[in-house]
Amino acid sequence: MTADDARHGAATVKYDEIREEIRAGTAARTLPAWARGVLGGILDGLAAGAPPVPAVRHPLGFLCLPVERSGDLGVCLHIWTPEVRPAPSTTSPVHCHSWELLSFVLYGTVRNVRMDVDEAAGKAPQQVFEVVSHGDVDELRATGRAVHCSPGRSTAHRTGESYTLPAGVFHSTLIEDGKDAATVALGRQTPGGGDLSLGPLDMATHSVHRFRSDQADTERALRRSARRIAAAHCSARR
Repeated sequence: MTADDARHGAATVKYDEIREEIRAGTAARTLPAWARGVLGGILDGLAAGAPPVPAVRHPLGFLCLPVERSGDLGVCLHIWTPEVRPAPSTTSPVHCHSWELLSFVLYGTVRNVRMDVDEAAGKAPQQVFEVVSHGDVDELRATGRAVHCSPGRSTAHRTGESYTLPAGVFHSTLIEDGKDAATVALGRQTPGGGDLSLGPLDMATHSVHRFRSDQADTERALRRSARRIAAAHCSARR
């Protein structure tokens, strides 16, 4: 990604380019401006009558804004904000991905708590659900596998930092120091993996619809996020 791309918020930036910025340690100089450009471009489009952006109210508490998807690779902005209510969840916040996650924190503090998940033996168990997506519907398939989980290693990631989570690692994500945070999230699908969540042992297989964010709420959230990015990185521009 060039500096000009970052200033103009080119939404065509590729997964590999962002990953290289993060790994090279240059992301703090380019990704905040790029993200603000993406948000500004979306807001300008909405003001001009463009179709509503497909922002999803995620049950894990954030607004998911898809930027790019190419095969097994994806780029999203994840925004935790009080402007948008999270979607209701039928399971717990403990989950694991079928994809490798690499994230850069635009602002706020994101804490990931890895969970030790063991087969239940005389403990209050939960059940593993397999999450299978079909368009805007997620089918949560009860596996009958009873497990017990307990908190393991916990790490906090602050503004300008990046973190990784391998596929298949159970964890939960918390936002510290208020309700605002945002990340540039890169996902790489891994072969043979599955999206899993822990929920009640007595819950049957069921389906849930993904909730699109109301356009007015989305616009407020994107404006708030752009201001937060500017405030968090103003010193870097001086």
